[in-house]
Amino acid sequence: MKRFCKTVFLSCAIWAAGAALHAGSAHADSTQYGVKIQINDSLVNFPESAPFIDGNGDMQVPLRPVAEQMGYSIDWTANGTEVDVTLKNNERILKLKSGSTAAEVNGKQTAMSSPVLYKDGQVFVPVRFISESFGYMVQWDNHNGIAIICKDGKYHAPAWWAPAQAPAVSPSAKVVATAKSLVGVKYAWGGTTVSGFDCSGFTRYVFDQYGIDLPRTSREMFDSAGQTVSSSDLKPGDLVFFTIGRSTSHVGIYLGSDAFVSATSTHGVHVDSLDSNYWGSKYIGAKRVL
Repeated sequence: MKRFCKTVFLSCAIWAAGAALHAGSAHADSTQYGVKIQINDSLVNFPESAPFIDGNGDMQVPLRPVAEQMGYSIDWTANGTEVDVTLKNNERILKLKSGSTAAEVNGKQTAMSSPVLYKDGQVFVPVRFISESFGYMVQWDNHNGIAIICKDGKYHAPAWWAPAQAPAVSPSAKVVATAKSLVGVKYAWGGTTVSGFDCSGFTRYVFDQYGIDLPRTSREMFDSAGQTVSSSDLKPGDLVFFTIGRSTSHVGIYLGSDAFVSATSTHGVHVDSLDSNYWGSKYIGAKRVL
């Protein structure tokens, strides 16, 4: 039953994992903490050289730490730049040569997808060769970047988990967060700093933190900044405009749920509602610059 389990796994899962690796180095790039090898429930320690993805897209593994943890003795002899390697346990004798894709397993020839490598004093072999020639099934944990060699024929959970990545923050969410953090700053005519803002100075300051240069006045913003959006399509981060008299005279940043934040002469930087009697009657439109 165990042998059947190995055969099915190798014909399905390990080849799928190999295909993902063979597709190129994008897999390695997606695992910023480096690919890892696990035997049963224990990670293999690579004190000298770590596994890596070669030019063929195969995961190359330092042979000695893996072989020794799996109960193999390992000997090699150097002949110039070539190295001949022999691994032995009670069931198998494997013979390899650096630079060659040919290997011998119990006297039978087999081929590897990538050649054996000898670099920095270490012998590297494709992880697929270990799974096939050593007779063990291998799980590929894509999320954590771990090849799990199941020496006991059982499935194993990863012994290491990649830290959770913080969700990406959208530009509009950053703008809204910065705008809200300035609530309470006092009003200052012509003010453009946290010492005091007028409405356009506040709006310009917030967007400038994210490399967006807006015109100086609310009227100029309304006339030339971004794209016009309807009140039914407002999104957080949009600029909202108001008129007191005959021309555009006030600008704020939309927060969502009919709320906006702006620098007002009566309350400083303050959150108000577009639906209020005061601001609702003075609203004239919106622009999107994100």
